[in-house]
Amino acid sequence: MNWWNSPLVYIVLLGLAGIVVWTLIPRRFANAKLVVQLSFFLAMSAMVLDLRVVPYEAARDNETTGGAILMGSVKLLWWVHLAWALIGFVRIYLVFERKPREARLLQDVVVGIVYAGMFLSILAFVFAVPVGTLIATSGVFAVILGLALQNTLGDVFSGIALNLGRPYVLGNWIILSDGTEGRVVETNWRSTQLLTPTHNVVALPNSLLAKIGVTNLSGPDESHGLAVTVKMAPTKTPAIIVDLMRTVLLSCNSILQDPSPLVTIRSLDAAAIEIELFFRVANLDQRSAARNEIFDLIYRHSKSTGMLLAEPLSASIAMTNRLSDEKAASQSFTPIELIRSIPVFSALTGYRAGVARRSGLGSHLP
Repeated sequence: MNWWNSPLVYIVLLGLAGIVVWTLIPRRFANAKLVVQLSFFLAMSAMVLDLRVVPYEAARDNETTGGAILMGSVKLLWWVHLAWALIGFVRIYLVFERKPREARLLQDVVVGIVYAGMFLSILAFVFAVPVGTLIATSGVFAVILGLALQNTLGDVFSGIALNLGRPYVLGNWIILSDGTEGRVVETNWRSTQLLTPTHNVVALPNSLLAKIGVTNLSGPDESHGLAVTVKMAPTKTPAIIVDLMRTVLLSCNSILQDPSPLVTIRSLDAAAIEIELFFRVANLDQRSAARNEIFDLIYRHSKSTGMLLAEPLSASIAMTNRLSDEKAASQSFTPIELIRSIPVFSALTGYRAGVARRSGLGSHLP
């Protein structure tokens, strides 16, 4: 019974104390847990080296039962703390990289490999189990399990490939080749979840994302290019219409002016002049507001200059009743009408209208 006085007992007590202290530390103190992991492992390693205990050697047959149990406990606790220390180094790396959520799947893979290695090491060096034979005999079971979980394993390995390739990260807005789009809110073993513009969460299998085309709208930055097409009646020359559209883009507050917006003529015929406006917005959330403002400005500017939007090609009166330049100019808005078309000035009635008449603008009022 003299093995109770062995220094190995202190190693066992130190290992158990490390497990208890690490468990009692709240999860929100992640850095403290990492320091505890590393401190107890280094202390145990120093004591193991001092006693010349080799954790990666199988147990000896000439040891007594009590000594074998004590030596096995030391090795088991050492391997457990080694695994935790390795996992701690992985998490420290993620903390320094400041991307713990983005590397969640990769972290889970590394942790799984570390625990698997710890389990096999304990079997081999603590319980003297022939691990090589065990792995060989479990090959058939692994094949059967792989066939049964073929789709799930496909999603897992596709998720690993996507995390390593990093075509997108959490928070990016992506669009698939089938038209599905949304912001990436979570990536796990099985799927990637997108928050769509309609505020729904769509779960897409990782194997599908690995096969389908993915466009990252958030790269290389959050700004996004848009194009708006408008058809104008050919009552003015193309150069005048292009200048009008440039004025529209310069007047829009919802778009970026750097890089400069662009206006191009796509087609010209007797029925319409097709104009395309290219511009960028600061982020994808401003797409709808920018389009609405652009269309509103096109309508008001075209009315103020006597230009008309082109009739649809399906309209039977598109060519027969097309207005001349003089008729188009006669239907332009007056200055007061343009002012009153702005929402903030829409209440110009009564007293304000009388003031406008006395100021000489009364002839323009309807």
